[in-house]
This record gives sequence, C-alpha cells and structure tokens, in this order.
Amino acid sequence: MSQTVPPILSVHPTRALVDETFKVLVENLPPASPVTIRSLHHSEDQDYWEAYGHYISDHRGTVSVSEDLSFGGTYTGKEPMGLLWSMRPVPGSRRGLRLRKMNVCTPMLVDISVYSGHEGFGDRAPLALALTERWYMAPGVKRIEIREKGVRGTLFIPPGPGPFPGLLDMWGGGGGLLEYRSALLASRSYAALALEYFSAGELVSAELQLKYFETAFNILRDHPQVMPDRVGLFGLSLGSLVSLYLATASTAIKPRCCVCISGNHSYPRGKPLSGIYEELSRNSHKVRVDENNHVIWRDMGLAIMSNPLNNMDMGKINCPLLLVNGLDDQNWPAVESAEDIAQLMRAAGKEHLLTRLTYPDAGHLIEPPFSPHFRATNFIESVRKQKVVMLWGGQTKPHSDAQEDSWRQIQSFLQLHMYNSPTPRAKL
Repeated sequence: MSQTVPPILSVHPTRALVDETFKVLVENLPPASPVTIRSLHHSEDQDYWEAYGHYISDHRGTVSVSEDLSFGGTYTGKEPMGLLWSMRPVPGSRRGLRLRKMNVCTPMLVDISVYSGHEGFGDRAPLALALTERWYMAPGVKRIEIREKGVRGTLFIPPGPGPFPGLLDMWGGGGGLLEYRSALLASRSYAALALEYFSAGELVSAELQLKYFETAFNILRDHPQVMPDRVGLFGLSLGSLVSLYLATASTAIKPRCCVCISGNHSYPRGKPLSGIYEELSRNSHKVRVDENNHVIWRDMGLAIMSNPLNNMDMGKINCPLLLVNGLDDQNWPAVESAEDIAQLMRAAGKEHLLTRLTYPDAGHLIEPPFSPHFRATNFIESVRKQKVVMLWGGQTKPHSDAQEDSWRQIQSFLQLHMYNSPTPRAKL
C-alpha cells in the first residue's frame, strides 16, 4: 500500500470509563483497501490479549469501526466495541486465562493499530498506532481500605459532596478482594464497598456467620458519605447467594434493593456460610467434565436445589430484587433457581418486588460491559481443593450483548430504587 499521505488512526475519547463506548476511525487510506484493525492489551499478569477485525475502506479511504462492517477476525459485522469485548489471549498463551483489573488506580491500556491487508497482517508493520485508556475509577473517586471490626474490604466514594446511596459488593467463590466493579459503581454515583470474605479459596473465617456481612453492611451504612436508608446488595454467583441470604434471613439490616447475577437460593438453613461446602462435598459426585476436560458444576447445583430444605424462604424478602442470568450458564442452574425464586415470591405475594433478566447464549460470568467473554478459565475448586479449568458457558457475541444490556438495566434499576428516579444521572 503506497501513498504520499500516511494513514491517520484516531480513537475518541482516548480516555474513558470501561462502560463507555469509543469511536475508532482510520483516514487517508486508498479507496477499497483491505485493512485490519487490531487491539492489543498487556495485562497485569503479563499476558497479551488481542482482538481484530478485517475491513475495506470506503470511496473516501476511510474506515469507521462504529459504522462499517468487519468481514472477519475475532468479530464480524457492525460492532463498535468489538475490539474490546472479543479480546482473547494471543496464540501460544497459557491455558484458562481470565482478564481482570486488579489495580483500579491505573487504567487498562489498549493499543489500537491498523495493518495493510487481511491475511498474515501480523507479520507486517502497522500503518498507524493509537493508545486508549480504559478506567474503572473516575477522577475524584476516593478509595479507602477497610480493616475494622474483623471486616476486610475496600470502600469507594464518588466525587462530590454526597451523601450517596451505598452498595455492598460481593464476588463469588474464586475468593480474594476484587475492586473493579465497586470502583465502576462509585464512578456512577454509588458508594460501593468491595467485600472480601474468601481468601485463597478459604473463608475468611471457617465459621463465617451472618454477622460478618451485617457488620460490613453497617460499616457502609454508617459512613458519613452514605445515605443510611439507601444501602443495597450487589452480588455475582456466591455473592448473589450471600445477598439473598442477607435479604431473607437477617433481622438486623434492611437492604434497599438487591442485584443478583448468576446466583441461587440454595443454602442449608441454620448453618454458617461454610455449610455450603458441606452441600458441595455431599453432591460432588454430580460434578462432570466435558470433552475438553472442563469442569461443570451445573448438575451438582441441581442436586442441591432439589432438596427444598436447602432453599431459602424467599417469601421473607422485603426489598426490590433484580435477577440477571444467562441461559447457557454451565456452572450453576441459576435460571432454574430464578424460576423457583419467582414461584416462592409469587406464593408469598411478593412477586411485585421481582425483576428478571434472562439472556440466551449468555454464560455465568456476566461482567461490566465490553469485558472479554470467558467460556472456561482456571479456578481453584473448593470441593476437591485442586486447580481446574471451570466451564462457565456462553457464546462470545450474545454473552457480550448480555453484559452491555444488563449493565444498562442494572443502572436503571439502581437509579429507580436507590435514587427514587427513573431518569439516569449525568455521566461523569
């Protein structure tokens, strides 16, 4: 591709929150030229992730990722954000990788480049380069480490005078302290406490009781920048189980609302949280593997849920509840759990409190928008205490669509029930 004026590649905005869209534009190409536009990210784990689309420039010598069709690559069609959600480890990478931001005080840096041609583009030097920053934490968000009353976590406070509605944010059985969703929620005007209750595959306390979560909830509620009557629960997977556990069993706290992603309501009543391990172990013979030796927990979950004594009394819930699930969840029968929750709430006259979002071909790990899809990743299995590759499910395009739509719906749900307003607050 020879020409006098070199191609110009631009990304707008160059800095944005991870749930915001960008526009990628290539100009000064010869008309009808085949080009490949590629994204590349070097993760904190020192792995490389990439996505790319094959395009043909228009009569003006321009390619707009937001408006033009990709004819191949890691995504096809008109996909404005395909350079992010279709990211995958570069060939030759380690098995079972998952991309997660651990240091939310720094941006996710993504290199965007354009190459001549489609096939074998990686062997050529790029025609143009651009760098974009993707942030979980907006300017002015405060990050505060919490180590009090036995509770471990990180509190994020939005910029501005406040006070703000609060969210107790809980991840799943992978353990550790994950801050990126809380940082993003704070960037959207919610004080969010990322709670650690698992560490290296073990409970923070072997006999972890309801009191630990009640204490964390009250730490958040009592913060001077938090509206004490507007504190909700936000969980994914095991974090959703904990959220439902708090909303139905606790007499000490009153959550304003609950958001539960890929969760379930199956839990041995009257036992500490560690009791779930007993149920997992008791039904571990139901764990199976697929043709790729990926571990599937779904049947184990169905066995646990089949015992009514394991299911929470959902008739006791007294706050609005949003359930978000994927129909291709291979890790847990979350859709079946949601149906059972709906029946239990209906029988108790509480169905008006329930909102359900169910997405075809979406898997278990429904994350903030434009996050890469992970069908199977490395996982420390709590049942047998060994490293496995866990099958989460989902197909990349529909799963990514589910992440984008569900985040939008979650924001609307929170806006309605935490701010008492159906009108979204302005972007930062």
